[in-house]
Amino acid sequence: MASCFMRLEGFFPTVSRSAKRSSNAPPIPSSSSSRFYSYGFPLKTNSFSVSHSPFTTKASSSSSSSTPIVEPEGMKISSVPTKPIEGQKTGTSGLRKKVKVFMQENYLSNWIQALFNSLPPEDYKNGVLVLGGDGRYFNRAAAQIIIKIAAGNGVGKILVGREGIMSTPAVSAVIRKRKANGGFIMSASHNPGGPEYDWGIKFNYSSGQPAPESITDKIYGNTLSISEIKMAEIPDVDVSRLGVTKYGNFSVEVIDPVSDYLELMESVFDFQLIRSLLSRSDFRFVFDAMHAVTGAYAKPIFVDKLGASPDSISNGVALEDFGHGHPDPNLTYAKDLVNTMYSENGPDFGAASDGDGDRNMILGKKFFVTPSDSVAIIAANAQEAIPYFRNGPVGLARSMPTSGALDRVAELLGLTFFEVPTGWKFFGNLMDDGKLSICGEESFGTGSDHIREKDGIWAVLAWLSIIAYRNKDKKPGEKLVSVSDVVKEHWATYGRNFFSRYDYEECESEGATKMIEYLRDLASKSKEGAKYGDYVLQFADDFAYTDPVDGSVASKQGVRFVFTDGSRIIFRLSGTGSAGATIRIYIEQFEPDVSKHDMDAQVALKPLIDLALSVSKLKDFTAMEEPTVIT
Repeated sequence: MASCFMRLEGFFPTVSRSAKRSSNAPPIPSSSSSRFYSYGFPLKTNSFSVSHSPFTTKASSSSSSSTPIVEPEGMKISSVPTKPIEGQKTGTSGLRKKVKVFMQENYLSNWIQALFNSLPPEDYKNGVLVLGGDGRYFNRAAAQIIIKIAAGNGVGKILVGREGIMSTPAVSAVIRKRKANGGFIMSASHNPGGPEYDWGIKFNYSSGQPAPESITDKIYGNTLSISEIKMAEIPDVDVSRLGVTKYGNFSVEVIDPVSDYLELMESVFDFQLIRSLLSRSDFRFVFDAMHAVTGAYAKPIFVDKLGASPDSISNGVALEDFGHGHPDPNLTYAKDLVNTMYSENGPDFGAASDGDGDRNMILGKKFFVTPSDSVAIIAANAQEAIPYFRNGPVGLARSMPTSGALDRVAELLGLTFFEVPTGWKFFGNLMDDGKLSICGEESFGTGSDHIREKDGIWAVLAWLSIIAYRNKDKKPGEKLVSVSDVVKEHWATYGRNFFSRYDYEECESEGATKMIEYLRDLASKSKEGAKYGDYVLQFADDFAYTDPVDGSVASKQGVRFVFTDGSRIIFRLSGTGSAGATIRIYIEQFEPDVSKHDMDAQVALKPLIDLALSVSKLKDFTAMEEPTVIT
């Protein structure tokens, strides 16, 4: 891979990769050949050795050439022969593979056409679809392919974020505001980017939520029998400038990726309240965009609207390879932010978001807020601190592996509560049915019914709202209520759920699968009252969920061992990776005793962690000695 950045004709000037840009570096000067976002920074484009063709849909070498099938006004549509390609089954959050896989002949095109073959025609014919992504490598070429196939299948209009940029939450917001039929999100979320790494695609429906399994299963079925791709023979669309390009009855509108989302955030939160906090001389804030898509949103929201210092935005330039980083906001991959927050004179509030902007990490001074605690604390404080919830939330929900902290908030507030499988689409049905307001996943995802995706910046604004509300009457010089103060007060009221997750990434798939099968068998044979070390089993199962809205059933969602003291050990295979298998182990223990709340989670959970490794025989099945990530 090239060791330096070079300018690509028609895109942006870039800087040496070896000279990592600091958060307080001056803006890069513009030139006549560069294009800048209105929100104040360029998207950087790298020069890589891998071919980056803007158009990779071709007739299969063993098939006849494409043939015109219809010629509507101003546009020719051709049938491109193709053949099925193995391995295009959609996972938890879309189809994710290595970039080189997607760049194979017709690979992306087959999946996009299979999607249209799976949808009822009324869901897209002459309709409006949204297109956006996280700025990673291959998005530019992929956007042109998607636009041409959409036109070939009779879509009326595509709304695309400038330069193909749009965070996952923003895509959901735009779909909902503009009453679009759905939208494509080009992202592999928190996975690394670049020619050697990951790319992904998923489809969201008209409510803004990810397509349900009933559709993704049809897509996979159609990838196994596909024989043609319907392709509009139109030029590549210039997505660098706002405006509308028309080809007969089909049009592409390039939109500002920030404006609709920012407008929504202003309707949810009290921006003046947050501004009063961020403008204080005795409060320091930092946001790490991890060289990912929220760099596009950080300056217009935190700096321009809320008055934060420009120096508070770290890694705010979006890069196609995320600056060689892993854009996953956790204690391992956001280490620079963690070091800053744990330094002797660290800021008061720190946050980070991931590749496509739907995940978040919250930190106080020398203090980490677990995602499980974060959603519980937001829910407990939402009514008083966030105008959107002035009448109170109607219901709360968490993914099954997430700790029971949110359950206790729902119980005390008398709110309806749901436990669902991992995957945001399960929350969406509940929201559409008016049953759910606030929800979260332990995998650093938090959100509400303002959209139908988890939302990283929303979570940061929610926390800033809580801190601002707690300090609104504090005069200069008075001690401020801190992040750790808020968390510890919450624990004192609700008790603390010690929680940790061990990730074992890129395991050999066969061994990982055998381990889960072994655990399923063990759980099926385990009886109430069985002894597991010092713990007594309450029940063990493989979690299954029946959707209360549509009656659909999701099975084999994670093997659980739940003990009589409320402790839990959970094992599951993740569906968000692009290679191998990722095993996740979740360990939880409830502690009502306030005097024990300051214990380190790894110390408090060590007996359970040792039990989990022993019960699973993980080392025997996978040969993995240590977890890749501990959160």
